Amino acid sequence: MKSNIILSGVGGQGILTIAAIIDTAALTSDLNIKQSEVHGMSQRGGAVQSHVRISDKEIYSDLIPQGKADVIISVEPMELLRYLPFLKEDGFLITDSNPFLNITNYPELEDLYAEIKSHPKTILIDAKQIAKDLGNARATNIVLLGAASSLIPLSEESLKDAIKTLFERKGEKIVNKNLDAFEKGKEIASIKAS
Repeated sequence: MKSNIILSGVGGQGILTIAAIIDTAALTSDLNIKQSEVHGMSQRGGAVQSHVRISDKEIYSDLIPQGKADVIISVEPMELLRYLPFLKEDGFLITDSNPFLNITNYPELEDLYAEIKSHPKTILIDAKQIAKDLGNARATNIVLLGAASSLIPLSEESLKDAIKTLFERKGEKIVNKNLDAFEKGKEIASIKAS
């Protein structure tokens, strides 16, 4: 078993939190994991990406070669397009539909969505609005993780336990809001897939 996941977005959107949840879940499941991350700018709004590789065998590199990513999860739709060359032919794209408006020369939304939807295995959801509706606007990333959870070779229980572990010092209310966001993302993705 092996899985290659690329996470993308901009600083402040929780890309590295998604990576930490997946890492924690993989480690507690006795799997091997390698992760790399790139920060385009060390400030809120700079491009951020993370390569996460999970396997039951030894992993030799933390970087995913082009054409080998099973899943790309993006909290920013244009950032998703930057990593399309990494997606394997039958890979999945999961992204929030809301652009980060501080990006200069942003393409027209219709063109952006058309390009994303041209890929046959795409889940494009309004994760930001879902998170707001749940009373936790900062949980857009966790909604997307929930939407991608069936594509990640980790049990739902291990991912939820990792969420609990990573958010426990923020209190039970924050833990529960993030678990709700995960569940809602999972639910929305299953509706979109059917």
